Amino acid sequence: MASVHNVGVPTLIGSVQRALRLLEAAGSHSGGAPAKQLAREAGLPLPTAYHLLRTLTHEGYLRREGGVFVLGAAAVRLAGGGLQQKRRSMILDSLAHFRDVVGAPVYFAVYREGEIEVVGVSDTPARPACEEWADFRETGHAHAIGQCLLGQLDEKTRRDYYDRHPVESITPYTVRDVSALEERIGSLERMQPVTERQEYSLGTVCAAIPITAGDTAATMAISLPLHQQDKLLYAVDRLRSEVGALLSTLSFSISI
Repeated sequence: MASVHNVGVPTLIGSVQRALRLLEAAGSHSGGAPAKQLAREAGLPLPTAYHLLRTLTHEGYLRREGGVFVLGAAAVRLAGGGLQQKRRSMILDSLAHFRDVVGAPVYFAVYREGEIEVVGVSDTPARPACEEWADFRETGHAHAIGQCLLGQLDEKTRRDYYDRHPVESITPYTVRDVSALEERIGSLERMQPVTERQEYSLGTVCAAIPITAGDTAATMAISLPLHQQDKLLYAVDRLRSEVGALLSTLSFSISI
């Protein structure tokens, strides 16, 4: 039985390799290409190419239009996933750079589809990130990340968030109610840092800066232990300077 299984493995791998060559060939022609051309470019016998093209079409990786083959929805999703991962890796690399420059954990978050989403966090064992002991999505009123994002929204959108995630104290320092939170948000100057001290987590202070991301509300934030709170404003100013310089060179993408 072992010998039969071993023979099948390279055969299967070879089929996958041939199918990938056909996909690469099809992807190089925006308007599609006929089977004979794809077989020639992939270096495959025509009968083999026909068989694989039928399989790839059945699985949604290709589709046939007017006698030519073009990439199908499954291949587009596959490529999109790779792009998504590349963007996320780039964001994490950038966060690590900011973390090292400011000497504090760095967070990147967006407001998307009605919720606060922390896209990435970069910390070190010596400077750990704030523990998410209460769901960040539901406690936007209590942390700098959420307050910074909410401050970028219109009042109607904020009210919708409050309706789903009521404002309530989670520490003795948390903002008391919606009125107090709205008063604080109304006092924020455009593009200025938002700070909070022990409102989300006792023993922790945080600051967040708004980030321009097209129509998406976004923010970067840092956290420090309470005994280092005198460094908070300096650190967030350094973060803002670094982010501004990087964005101006267009070398940092926050498209998600």
